[in-house]
Amino acid sequence: MSMMTLQHRIEAANAQGRIALIPFITAGFPAPECFIRILRELDEGGADIIEIGVPFSDPVADGAVVEEASRTALTAGVSLEWILRQLASLKPGLKAGVTLMGYYNPFLQYGLNRLAQEAAAAGVQGLIVADLPLEESGALRAVLTPCGMDLIVLVGPNTSDERMRDYARIAAGYVYVVSVMGITGVRNGLAAEAAETVRRAQLAFSLPVALGFGIHSPGQTDAMPSPPHAVVFGSALLRHLAEGRTAKEFMNSWTQGGKA
Repeated sequence: MSMMTLQHRIEAANAQGRIALIPFITAGFPAPECFIRILRELDEGGADIIEIGVPFSDPVADGAVVEEASRTALTAGVSLEWILRQLASLKPGLKAGVTLMGYYNPFLQYGLNRLAQEAAAAGVQGLIVADLPLEESGALRAVLTPCGMDLIVLVGPNTSDERMRDYARIAAGYVYVVSVMGITGVRNGLAAEAAETVRRAQLAFSLPVALGFGIHSPGQTDAMPSPPHAVVFGSALLRHLAEGRTAKEFMNSWTQGGKA
């Protein structure tokens, strides 16, 4: 796999005059045997970074679509160990960067040192942990950094400017801006607060800013005075796959219609 950092991947997309694309896929959904094919299709379809969701039995930040995907994957026997083994088997590797997104409990139970070493060996470049506050993130950052991995921070409309500056001191890779307070899922439109949160994040951080939660089609961010550097889309992709359609088809709608 390429050693280009997550930050540089987004910056390279922006240098081409476009917003970076970050699809999210729950590992093992809609079936474990589809996982590698979906990753390949996302990669070949123009993904700059692929976020891989680690299924968890209590996904408190996830909406119905992601929650159901997690339940399906867990029932099929998908685990963190399985995910890392699948990623390690990818020959040749993906062009896109890879991050794991999940909750702290599965990572902690796996063993932080083991996680960092095996994830890095499998080509993972970063982790996003939905329920890990800044004050409790030191132990995970301490094992990820020596392995060349980033701990991606999440901020939202309720994150104060002061709190963002606190996060900025330790942030790496990119910043994940949650568009609204609430759970993941497709929404008819982005709330007005999303643009303001992106603007504040761009002032507080020197890293690229990615906007997620509620992103489902190209052009949603066009009207923002300061558009994000990247967009994350998950529920729309999962729903597309659940209908029996391909990741390749989904990515075509973004690469043909999405512009910076």
